[in-house]
Formats: sequence, structure tokens, C-alpha cells
Amino acid sequence: MPIAQLEKSNNSTPSSIDRFYDKVNDKVVETSVTNSNRELDELEEIREIERKWQAKWRESRIFEANPDESKPKFFITVPYPYTSGPLHIGHGRTYTIGDIIARYKRMRGFNVLFPMAFHITGTPIASISDRIKLGDSKARAMYFSYIMRYEGDPKKADEILEKFVDPFEVAQYFASKIQIDFDALGFSIDWRRKFHTGEPLYNRFIEWQYHHLKNKGHLTRGSHKVTYCLLHQQPEGEDDIKDADVNPVDIVEFTAIKFRFEDGYIVAGTLRPETIFGATNLWVNPEATYVKFEWKGEKLYMSKEAVEKFEYQYGEVTRVSEYNGEYFIGKTAISPLGRELLILPAPFVDPDHATGFVYSEPSDAPYDYVALIELKRNESLLKKYQLDPEKVRSIEPIKIIEVPGVKDHHAKVIVEKMGIESQHEVEKLEEATKQVYKEQYYNAKMLDNTGEFAGMKVSEAKEAVKRKFLEENKAFLFYETSRKAECRAGGKIIIATIRDQWFLDYSNEEWKAKARDWINKMLIYPEKYRKLFLDTVDWLDKRPCARKRGLGTRLPWDPDWIIESLSDSTIYMAFYTIIHHLRQLQIDPDKVTPEFFDYVFLGKGDAKSLADKMGIPVEEIEKMHKEFEYWYPNDQRHTGIAHITNHLTFFIMHHIAIFPQEYWPRGITLNEMVIKDGTKMAKSKGNVVFLRDIAERYSADLFRMYATFAADLDGILDWREKDVVQMKRQLLRLYRYMSEAIASNDIKDWDRETPVKWFVSRFQRRLGRVTDLMDHFKFRDAIVELVFNTMSDISYLERRVGQDEAKKVVKLILDSWIRALAPIIPHIAEEIWSMLGKKEFISLTEWPKVDESKIDERAEAEEEAVRKLITDIQEVLKLLKEKPKTVKVFIASEWKRKLVSETRKLMEEGSSRLGDIMREIMKNENFRSRSKEVQKIIQRLTKDRNLIPTIDLTVEEEIKLYEQAKEFIERETGCEVVITLEDKVENEKERAKAALALPLKPGFFFS
Repeated sequence: MPIAQLEKSNNSTPSSIDRFYDKVNDKVVETSVTNSNRELDELEEIREIERKWQAKWRESRIFEANPDESKPKFFITVPYPYTSGPLHIGHGRTYTIGDIIARYKRMRGFNVLFPMAFHITGTPIASISDRIKLGDSKARAMYFSYIMRYEGDPKKADEILEKFVDPFEVAQYFASKIQIDFDALGFSIDWRRKFHTGEPLYNRFIEWQYHHLKNKGHLTRGSHKVTYCLLHQQPEGEDDIKDADVNPVDIVEFTAIKFRFEDGYIVAGTLRPETIFGATNLWVNPEATYVKFEWKGEKLYMSKEAVEKFEYQYGEVTRVSEYNGEYFIGKTAISPLGRELLILPAPFVDPDHATGFVYSEPSDAPYDYVALIELKRNESLLKKYQLDPEKVRSIEPIKIIEVPGVKDHHAKVIVEKMGIESQHEVEKLEEATKQVYKEQYYNAKMLDNTGEFAGMKVSEAKEAVKRKFLEENKAFLFYETSRKAECRAGGKIIIATIRDQWFLDYSNEEWKAKARDWINKMLIYPEKYRKLFLDTVDWLDKRPCARKRGLGTRLPWDPDWIIESLSDSTIYMAFYTIIHHLRQLQIDPDKVTPEFFDYVFLGKGDAKSLADKMGIPVEEIEKMHKEFEYWYPNDQRHTGIAHITNHLTFFIMHHIAIFPQEYWPRGITLNEMVIKDGTKMAKSKGNVVFLRDIAERYSADLFRMYATFAADLDGILDWREKDVVQMKRQLLRLYRYMSEAIASNDIKDWDRETPVKWFVSRFQRRLGRVTDLMDHFKFRDAIVELVFNTMSDISYLERRVGQDEAKKVVKLILDSWIRALAPIIPHIAEEIWSMLGKKEFISLTEWPKVDESKIDERAEAEEEAVRKLITDIQEVLKLLKEKPKTVKVFIASEWKRKLVSETRKLMEEGSSRLGDIMREIMKNENFRSRSKEVQKIIQRLTKDRNLIPTIDLTVEEEIKLYEQAKEFIERETGCEVVITLEDKVENEKERAKAALALPLKPGFFFS
């Protein structure tokens, strides 16, 4: 499909929708603007600004990146979105962080490439199309509501929906809308390089990748256990299973133990085969259906659901008969150890989990212990199934495991400790089970009544019992999903054995070793996730890489198979570097051979002969090769943490397999998920916030600021409407204040006033901190510094010098301030920048440098002393019942200044102990006569180094400082201020307070 079909005019802005009808579950739900959203309508001015600058960026094409040898390059990618529907703010957070990094690096002097494409491979889009084609009312209602978010016209939405019977129509529609949503958020993307994964040119690229993987021995074919969809009759990966990105579906191995019953065996699955020695009975669900079938000359009994799974794992069986679960109750079965066990009713047994039968080991299984206790007490249930109460009550737990510190049955101890009284307390029982297993697995040993396994650690016995039972044909392996799961079209997911399946074989130890080594060298942030990468490499084995259904690239040597979605999205970052050239040349995809990619990406082959075969100038092939060499490797990949165990690890390993080391990825940054009002976003809950909502109801810069501030990268971001409203007020205040500052007059002789010098100096220091924070991806802390702390300083400055004068002062730092904010709120930044009279885009300016000449340590120390004095006075005033009229401020004597200065010098040289400092200080005879006072002061200074000023002022200079600030101090405290030197205080009560005075830390007394 031509890329033009996926494009939508960037100048067409979707019409605003205040309401739409969403028919779900045959109900019509009217969605309207909430009160908080009406409050957010104050943002219309900001939204107008955003649309204005987005149009200017598009017109000027400022984010189109071309090789420039005069600049260092920076190539950042974020995984291309899947185009099965509109994206939500969880996606928006990830892409916004990626854009902030791109914008920051651009301002730091890098030639930045930030491209984007669209992922359509796999079964989800095909499944959506199938459901719409079949008239699925829920699917049609859902997708009608999605379309209405963009169109606002029900008739047009119906027309578009009817086209969705073709999966490519779904893909192209949402690709065009996602591009609009991305533009509406201000992403600095080079859209020339967009493509989708169903394009023939991309197919040729993936074919080239798979030729290399096959030739290097990384592909294999055979039988393997996989997650499998019963609806589509094919393997399904993470991308195709509902919620698998945040809640993965793993393959769980059960040991299916055979219990002699009538003419065959009841099969009970367990995760802990070592507990068979404590088995006291079997559990069966009375309401479930069970099947007797023949396999390898034996008759086996399992639930109907389990038999279906069994056939997908071991092949077809001969079904003999079916039974209701009630048939087994009251009968007995013989365990592999020869013990006769009674079969008891248990509604809690899930016939769709493992084999549908469970053996009971109440000594170490909290579920079994509670269920047995409850059954013994349930007279009506015993009577219903004609069970002998005495037989049931005679069943007691058998202790087979010794746990340090636990004398009784472990399950009983935990159940009683947690206060569990019913098998319906599922969460508590799950926690109890985990606790028991954890303690036993690492610390417990098998008792003497376990025969040859006595004395073994539980972890060792588990494997030894399983091995023995398998060898003696007393058990076989049964595979189950780690949770109930469906594909995106609603198909049930099970574990199946696939024969003649194509696999990526990640078990190659040499490949793994290279991956581990490179992961340890790469930038991984947050650092705590590095171990998960390494663990993933360790457990990766064979992974199905192809299927028979869906969209995507066919295996070039076996076209019946289509390469699956996670397997075709591992090295596509290389394709960004050349796709715009291929598009411009209008090359026939059939002429784009593996030899072409070998030359462009690996430098192998002859450019002239390639050019002749392709019918293009040799210069064009050389240009593509050079562009790839310029941009590669991928310097930074940013995405969500859910991708670590699949896509990101494949991304690393496939680059290692195909490219030379100089092209291996350099860094990966990650962020956590987004929830709403403390709960996970889900369509069923109706709490999903779509990216379209940002453009329509909030604003791009508001979202960017909130998404940056609300959580660090490794923290879950909680979208709370009340907090968004607060952030909106902060954003509007910021914008309005900057606008007013620009309109104010210029300040004259600003460097003569201490408060002004203090403010400018603090900002310059803050700018240095912010640069370091941005370099280290501490975006939340950067926002705190740039917005909240700076605005706090402005509030103080307004009180200190007056609002009008403060705006003049802010104007001094506005150029640097707005540039530092530009990566986070680029639209407002462009507007303020233009209001400052700047002609170029702020997006293309340099990051602000710290002006060291404006850092004034003395001004900062003096003003901080004034602030601290006010704060100290205010704190004491809060404690007084009657407000005094006057506060006397006592300035420290000259001898204290010399003492504090000497102490500071000793501390800077490494002295920290009171005794060491006193020894040195007492060498000065001027201090020996005041030894008691000196000791008290040094004790204070060593306990709290913040009492030591960073500068030295004379008595006269400090008095002058407070005299100049006197009016301000009086205004802030509401008291008349009298300033005096402590040496001149005569009143005894006042002398006690004056004695506490230190340099730039006056004492004070209320009168």
C-alpha cells in the first residue's frame, strides 16, 4: 500500500466534539464535558497558541534532520505505535518523554533525528476487521466511538466503519489520526521518514533481516510449547494477547500425577510434586464435566477443558466417555505411593485450570487446609453427596516437611496467623500460599516419611520427585498459561505444542554472552532495570517468530508463514535512515534486494552494479549508505518498562546478530505506566483518557508539564483531574507572568540592589542544576526547579521589592528561563520567545549557558540571612499569645566573626571534631579568655554547619544589611524593628538573647 494512503493533511484539524454516543453492551452512553473539563476551557488561549506554532513548525519543516558533519548527531527513537485504535495518555507519556529528550539534545547542539512510523503487523488489526465484518455489536460500537472522537459526524463515522472490513483501512485510518494526535502534542518528528510495516519496501527490509538470521543459525524449525489461540488456530505473542504488555502470559509447567481409578488413572496436576507424600484426598468439582480417554494404551480421566489442551500438547486422543464431577465423589483412588485416597467435592476446583483434578496436601497448602476444615463442618454438603462424616473427619494433615521454627503444620500456622476462616478469602489464601512456598523452598527439608528424598531441600526434592515419576511413568508434564488470557479478538489462549514451527533460537550461548556484555556497557536508565535485561537474556530460549495469519512480511523461503509482530520490529530503526530516499526515488520494491541492504547497511558489495540493476544513479546508493553511517547507531531508545522482556531485549540481540559493534544501540531509557485516579485505565471502566482528549479538552503543554512533573520515570504516573486543574493554574500563571514581565520597563542599575542580585544569582545557579538534571533524565526535578522553585523566588521578590519592580527583574532572566523550559512546554516557549522580539524558533536555539559573572555569593548569603531572620521571627510569633509591637535584632560582635571564620577554615581543611577544633582555636590568646563562650559556639557550629555563613561581613556591613531591609522585615513580621550590636545591650533578659547572635544569624527579643 502506498504511504500516501496513510497520510492525512497536517493542516486539517479535527472538529471539536463536546459529546458523542458510545453504544457498548447495547447501551447508549452520553459522554459530556465534566465540571473539571469546563474549568480547563480557560486553556483555549493556550490551545490557540499551540495550533499556531504547530502550523509554523510544519510550514518551516524545522524538524527534518539531514546529515551535518559540523554537528554531533543524536538519533533517538520511540517504538512506533500499533494502529489498531486511538492511543491513550499512557502512550502519550512515553512519546512525550522521548520528545523532551529530542528537543533538549537539539538545543544542546546536537543534530537530532527523531522519526516515527506505524506498526500494523500481526493479528490484532485483522481480528478487529473480522469482528466488524461479522457484525460484532461491541466491536462496532467501540470503533464507532473511536471514529467519532475525530469526525464528530455520525453519518461519516458509519461510512468509515463500513470500510473497516478491510484491515488495511483500519491501519491507515488510525495511522493518520495518530499522526495528527502526535502533532497536536508538539512532537518534533521528522515525518518524511514515516512508513508502515505492511509496505512492500518494508517487507523487503524484513526479508533481508531474516536471511541474515537464518544464515547465522539463529532460526530453527521444530516442535515447541507456545501460547496459542484457539480462535485463530495459531501461536499468539505478547502483541496479540489482551493486556500482555502489562500482564504477561507465561508458560507454566505442571507435573500431572496419575492416581489409579477403576480401569484407568485420574490425573491431578501440581506445581509441587514433592508434596505427594502428604496427599490425604483428591478434590473434584461436582459441576464440571470430566472425560475418560485413551492415550498410549492407558485410560486417563481429566476435565473436558483439560483434554482439549492435552490434545494440543500431545496430539489427538480417543475419548471413551464423559462424567459429571459428582460421579467421582465418595469413590477412592490409589496414589503412586499406594495410599488410598477419598475423592471429595470442591467447587473451588477450576476445570479450566491444569487437569481439573487436584490432590489435597493440607499440611503445606493453605487452600487444602481451609477447604478440608470447612468440609468437615458442612453437614449439608456431606449429606448431599452421601459422604460418611466419620471418614471425612478422620482425614488429617500429614507433616512431610520440616520448616525451621514451625512445629505444627505449616499451612495451619499461616492460616491461623492471617485469620483466614473461609476458602472464599482468595486474596489472603493466595498470599498465604506464596508465603508458605517461599519459606519452604529456601529453608525447609523433607522429613523421614518421604523415603529416599528424606533430608533433601524442598527445592531439590521437587525436581527429584518429578524426575522419578516421569521415568516410572507415574506422571507426565502438562502445560498451562500463567493466567486466563484471550487474544485481542476474544480467542481463548492455551499452551500448545507447535510442530514444524519456525523459531528464533535465543539459546545460543555465544549470542547471549555478547548481549550480556553489551547490556552492561550500555546506558540503561533507570539503572535498576539493567538486571531485568540480563535476566531476560538468561531465560530467553526458542521463540515462535512466524504464524499463518495476520498482516506482515512473509518468510522469504517459506511464504506460507508470516513473520510475527515482535519479530519484525527489532532493527527497523535502520530503515528510518533511508526510507525517505527510497520514497523519493520511487523504486520498485521488487528491485530492492538483500544485496541492496547489504551494501547500504553493511558496506558489502558493489554500488555501481547495484545501481545498474536498480536503475538509479550510483550517487543515490552512496548517499543512502553515507546517511546510514551518519545516523547509526541508535543513540537512545525510549519506551515503557513492559517492553524489557521482549521487544527491547530482541532489539539489542538482533543488532548484535546482524550489525558490526559500532552500530549496536547505545542507550535505553524507560518510564513506568500511567493510571487514572489510582486505578488502571481500562475501556470497561470507562476511565481511559485518549490523546484526542488532550487536544480537545486540555492542552499539549499542560499535558507535557503534568506528565513530566507528576512522577519520575520509574514512578507510576497517576492522572488525577483535580491535580491537572492545579497544574493548569500553574501553567496559566507562568504564561501570564512572563507576558507581563515582557511588557514591563527595563530595570536600571540592577546590580546595585542586593535582592535583585540575589534573585539573578540564584537563577544562574539553578540553571546549572537544571542542565545537570536534564542530562541525567531527572525531568521532574527540573520542572520543580524551573517552575515551582523559580516562581517561589519570584513571590518572595515581589514582597521584597514590589510587584512592578519584580517583573522588571524577571525580565533580566527571561531569555534563559524560557529557553530552559522549551523542551517541556515548547508552544508557550515559542510564544514568549517571539514576544521577546526573537525572529528564530526557540526550538532551534541553544540551551542557555550559566553566566558565572552573575553568580554573586555575597548577595545570596546576605539575602538568605534576611529571609532566615524573618522566618525565625515569624515562627516565634506563632507561639506567642499576644503579638508584640517591637522586635529588637542583635548583631553579633566582631570577635565572633573571627571565631566563626577560623572555625570554617578548619572545617574546610578537614577538621570536624569539637576537640580538634577547640585545640586549634585555643592557640589564639584572644579566644582563651572567652573559652566557655567559644566552646558553646563551636558546639553549635559542629552540630549545625548551616549556621556558618559562606562569607565574612564586618559588624558595620551586617548592620547596614539589616537597616536597608528594615522596612521589609517590619512589613513581613508586623513588628517595629530595632537593630543594635549585641555589645551595647544592657538589659539582662535581652543580653541572654543577644548572646545567641552569630554572624548573619542575629539574636532577637520581643518587647
